[in-house]
Amino acid sequence: MQSSGDELTLRTDLAAAYRLLDHYGWSDQVFTHISTRLPSETPTFLINAYGLMPEEITASNLVTIDTEGNKVDNSDIDVNPAGFTIHSAIHAARHDAVCVMHTHTLAGMAVAALEEGLQPLNQTNMAFYNRVAYYDYEGIPLDLSVRERLVAALGDHKCMILRNHGLLTVGRSVAEAFFYMYYLNKACEIQIEAMKTGRKLITPSPSDCEFTAQQFDNPEYHNESVELVWNALRRKLDRIDDSYHR
Repeated sequence: MQSSGDELTLRTDLAAAYRLLDHYGWSDQVFTHISTRLPSETPTFLINAYGLMPEEITASNLVTIDTEGNKVDNSDIDVNPAGFTIHSAIHAARHDAVCVMHTHTLAGMAVAALEEGLQPLNQTNMAFYNRVAYYDYEGIPLDLSVRERLVAALGDHKCMILRNHGLLTVGRSVAEAFFYMYYLNKACEIQIEAMKTGRKLITPSPSDCEFTAQQFDNPEYHNESVELVWNALRRKLDRIDDSYHR
């Protein structure tokens, strides 16, 4: 699961994630961002050029930047300042966070506005039982001073709900971060749809929820699932439009 490929492989995977984000309708115009850390002595990562739509992202137009905001490739292309704050904070603090994905999906933002947060209403939701961090809203993260608080809120979790804002996932690869985001967003969609019925909602016992979460956590099951899903998604994307390779 370690993302240890060369830079071209990492660029292609990240560009694919942006295209898939658009495919699933998760785009927030030019304000959605995903990053992946490059294998280097100093923390550097790839992120999208500010102003490009997700469907415009390719392997070659991603920007290389370090955690201090320096453009490693001496590019004059801007990156999303709020995105830089979030991604630089996590890449600098979490060695296992090779990929960081942040979205403003409708369902994710809706659950982020609920006091109770994500609830174990379905088997998909139970995968995240007691495994989601929460970060309280304190404005658009333009001030770099929020990085310490954001990292503290995330802790060692793989998924976080930014209250009144959106969703965030990290992974040991682009594939893993995307996998977590797909199912975290799906869990939010399930919860919102269930709430729309206006009927009484039921949840299994805490012990059953925890047992189910542990089943999803099983490394053999999890790693195989991530690999199978990512390979299938890449094949899907190549059939639709393989220009992200450029």
